Amino acid sequence: MIGVLFDGIAYGSLLFLISVGLSVTMGLMNFINLAHGAFAMLGGYVCVTLMARAGVPFLLTLPAAFIASALAGLLLERTLYRRLYKATHLDQVLFSIGLTFMAIAGATYVWGPRQQPVPLPDFLRGQVSIAGLEVGAYRLFMIAVVVVITIVLALLLERTRFGARIRAAVDNQEASAGLGINVDRIFSLTFALGSGLAGLGGGLGIDVLGLDPTFPIKYMVYFLLVVAVGGAGTIRGPLAAALILGVFDVAGKYYVPDVGAFVIYALMVALLLLFPSGLLGRRP
Repeated sequence: MIGVLFDGIAYGSLLFLISVGLSVTMGLMNFINLAHGAFAMLGGYVCVTLMARAGVPFLLTLPAAFIASALAGLLLERTLYRRLYKATHLDQVLFSIGLTFMAIAGATYVWGPRQQPVPLPDFLRGQVSIAGLEVGAYRLFMIAVVVVITIVLALLLERTRFGARIRAAVDNQEASAGLGINVDRIFSLTFALGSGLAGLGGGLGIDVLGLDPTFPIKYMVYFLLVVAVGGAGTIRGPLAAALILGVFDVAGKYYVPDVGAFVIYALMVALLLLFPSGLLGRRP
């Protein structure tokens, strides 16, 4: 049971890292971006390509995955996404799902349809003994990375001038612009940050989630569940939701494999009935 709990926390931590950017764009920028998983997939392919073709160590590919996905998000936000900020949610959904299919086709053309292996360094393989319990070294590393990133992100959004400018730009764009805040630049940087975090999560989670061109569709529902259950626009809400969903998903697949995949959907329905705005969502 302790092993299942640990694996669930590691899995949930990874879901949070990828989904938190979607929470920011949906909750703070009021944009439904179903192509968020495509940025995570891009980060994964950047890691695989750098390791396979350039011999770059795994750990050094992770910053590259973040930067590549952030730049891709910044470029697309500047050229395409910003045109739909004031569009209806239906238009945003149709646009982003179309972008997802384009990303899948492009990844299939460049890297092929097969799963991509990732050679982990020796120190991330095997087991580590903690208080007499043998846990996976790689999963322990993932949890540590997510803890650090969560702290940094929370401080960035809640304790810095940049975070205050984001909240001000979301609450009232006209007043923020009148105070000298460059709203367009704030939105671009915020979108790039969310995309970069998705790319980092995609690279970090190759060994757990796998990597193939169907990645954005395969895990789209999981990312949306984390944001819906946790509440968009927060850090703590998606973190709590991701950990809960991760633990129940792993436990369901371990103890009741015949119906394990449906455990988190039943849990989602129950949580949304109890917390319609999410566990810690921004309430009107």
